[in-house]
Amino acid sequence: MIRIQHMASPSNPSTVLVSEFILICFPNFQSWKHWLSLPLSFLFLLAMGANATLLITIWLEISLHEPMYYLLSLLSLLDIVLCLTVIPKVLAIFWFDLSSISFPACFLQMFIMNSFLTMESCTFMVMAYDRYIAISCPLRYPSIITDQFVARAAMFVVARNGLLTMPIPILSSQLRYCARNIIKNCICTNMSVSKLSCDDTAFNQLYQFVISWTLLGSDLILIVLSYSFILKAVLRIKAEGAAAKALGTCGSHFILILFFSTVLLVLVITNLTRKRIPPDVPILLNILHHLTPPALNPIVYGMRTKEIKQGIQKLPRRLL
Repeated sequence: MIRIQHMASPSNPSTVLVSEFILICFPNFQSWKHWLSLPLSFLFLLAMGANATLLITIWLEISLHEPMYYLLSLLSLLDIVLCLTVIPKVLAIFWFDLSSISFPACFLQMFIMNSFLTMESCTFMVMAYDRYIAISCPLRYPSIITDQFVARAAMFVVARNGLLTMPIPILSSQLRYCARNIIKNCICTNMSVSKLSCDDTAFNQLYQFVISWTLLGSDLILIVLSYSFILKAVLRIKAEGAAAKALGTCGSHFILILFFSTVLLVLVITNLTRKRIPPDVPILLNILHHLTPPALNPIVYGMRTKEIKQGIQKLPRRLL
């Protein structure tokens, strides 16, 4: 049931304002929803299970109480929150047609998506710096990457991205939404929601564009620089097999980070050229971007390391 409110405004006393939004996932492929829910459910369970396992392992294994693993824990927490913010609602739409979402829930989802995605990007940057110090300055690593460093880095990640992205949902929530409340998306993105408004949204969209490119762009530049220095340091390693091992580990990290950043770039391009690209493409990419990195991060970053593998093998005995 679509609810609307009759509210008077100074400019138009008879303005009709909506009081909730309706999310329409894949408007051109409604019959695919139930089939698509199967791989999405699998990825969701994989992401939640892998990240929860990683967090519990690091929490219970005393030997893993080190800065590098604290950063992995932060990444897992961000992934879990992102998944829980987006995917349960998407699956509820697919399975039960629960497509309505209240104003507060929509803008809260918008805030969490914008802030936590940029927090994850910033965490990748800190982890790239951590790997650079570990490979290029191994003797100084314990004195540089300390528990205090991780605490300050975590506060920086949360404060920078939370404060700078907060105006996006605030600006969007201050707009008037007249009569139209059908969002052709599975989630409350700023672009999908604000274009329903009967107000001018130019400043809203400009702010998101500038902030997104400033935060994500600066993170990506620093990540690329860090891995460039890592590559340079790895090529100087003389020990047999050490260079190949370091390249394999850092290479998988860098590929995952590029995937994370590339999907964001594709989303921007598809939104700018949406008249030439089916609207279902950016919708699917947006959902996968909230599922694929959370599912792969704990595997690529955590479970491939010897210490975490050993901790996971001990986990059943600790929990029983």
